[in-house]
Amino acid sequence: MPGVRRPLGADVRAFAVTAAAGCLVGLVGGGFRWCLERADALRRTLLTAAAGLGAAGVLVPIALTASGALVAHLIARRVPYAAGSGIQHVEAVWRQESDTHPWRLLPAKFAGGLVAIGSGLVLGREGPTVHMGAAIGVLAGRHGRLGTEDARMLHTALGGAGLAVAFSAPLSGLLFVCEEVTRSFRPRLVLLTLLGTVTAVSCTRLIVGDAPAFPMPDLPSPPLWTLPAFLLFGATAGALGAAYAHLVVGTLELCDRMTRVPAPLRAAAIGAVVGALMAADPLLAGGGDVLTERLLGAAGPGVTALAVYLAVRFVAGPLSYAAATPGGLFAPLLALGALWGTLVHALTAPVLPSPAPGPAAFAVVGMAALFTGVVRAPVTGIVLVAEMTGTLSLWLPLLLACFAATVTADHLESEPIYDSLRHRMLQRP
Repeated sequence: MPGVRRPLGADVRAFAVTAAAGCLVGLVGGGFRWCLERADALRRTLLTAAAGLGAAGVLVPIALTASGALVAHLIARRVPYAAGSGIQHVEAVWRQESDTHPWRLLPAKFAGGLVAIGSGLVLGREGPTVHMGAAIGVLAGRHGRLGTEDARMLHTALGGAGLAVAFSAPLSGLLFVCEEVTRSFRPRLVLLTLLGTVTAVSCTRLIVGDAPAFPMPDLPSPPLWTLPAFLLFGATAGALGAAYAHLVVGTLELCDRMTRVPAPLRAAAIGAVVGALMAADPLLAGGGDVLTERLLGAAGPGVTALAVYLAVRFVAGPLSYAAATPGGLFAPLLALGALWGTLVHALTAPVLPSPAPGPAAFAVVGMAALFTGVVRAPVTGIVLVAEMTGTLSLWLPLLLACFAATVTADHLESEPIYDSLRHRMLQRP
C-alpha cells in the first residue's frame, strides 16, 4: 500500500536473494554463451572439413542441422513451455495467466537451446537466457522465502537480467522489463531488476569478457539533413517488421495444420532445409552474429548478395522457429535489420549528397528499427543496439527511425510478436 513502510528485514532479504540469484543467472547465462561460442567454432571447423569432401560433403551440414533440430525438439516437447523463445511465457507468468516449471525448464532450455542454435538453426540465444533467468528467479523466490509479490517481481526482474547477460547490455535488461514484459514502471521492480542485472552481468563478464557484443568505432553524427531520410527508412523497416511478425505466426499455424506429419519429423525436415542453406553459404544459417559483425564493419557484400541474404534469412528465421525447439528471435532480427540497412544504403548511396552516412550507420539504425517493428519496444531496441555496438552518435536517427517503425507497424495492424505468441501459447491445449 502507498505510504506503508516495508520492514527493514524484508528489504534486506529481498535484496540479498536478488543479488545471489543474479550471480547465478550470470553464471548460467555466461556459461550458455561460452558453450554456444564453442559450438559455433566446432560447426565452422566441421563445415570446413566437409568442404574438402566434394559433393558428399553437402550431406554433412544437412545431417548436422537436421539431427540438432530433432534432438532439441525432443528435449523441448517433454517440458511445458520449453519450445520457442520463452519470453511470451515470462510475460504470461507476470500477468498470472500461466504457471512455471523451473526445475525442468532450466536444463531443457540450456541443453535444447545449445543443440538447436549450435547446430545452425536461425535462432537467437536471448530467448533461452531470458527464460532461464526467470526460472532462476522463481526458484530464488521460493527458497529465499520472499513474499508473494516480491517473488513475482523477482521472476520478471531476473528475466530482464537474462537479456542483459545474453547481449552484455545491462540497461536494456531493465528497459525490457518495464517496456515489454510489464509495460509499467514500478519502483520496487526497478530496484530488483537493477540489482539482479548488475550482479548477473558482472558474473557473466568473468566468463565471456566485457567487450560489447559488436564492438565498433564510434561513427560521426549524421548531418541534420539526413534525418528525414532516416524517418522514411524507419517506416520501411516497420513495414518489413510487420511482415516478419506475420510470417512467424503464419509459419507456426501452417505447421499446426500439417497434422499428418509427426512433429519430430517436421523439426528434422526444417533442420535439413536450414542445413542445405548452410551448405550453400554458412552466413545463410545460424543466429547471425558473424553476418552482423561483418556488416557493421562495413565489409558487406554487393547488392545482389545482400538481397539474397535478406530474402533467405527472412524466411529461414520463421521456419527455424517453427521447429519448436528452444531458441529466440532477437539475434536473427538484429542481423536482418543490419542487412536491410546495408541494402538500403547500397541502393540509395548514388543519389545521396555528400557527406552522407555510411553503410554502418544504416546497419545500426536498421537493427533497432526492424526490432521495433516486430517487438514494438522502441526504447529497448534503441538502447540495446547502442549498448551492443558502443555507438553513441546515432541517437537522433535511432529515435526517428524507431518512431516511424512503431507508427507504421501499428497502422498496418500488426500485433507485437510476443503478444501474438503469448495468445497462441495460452490457446493451445
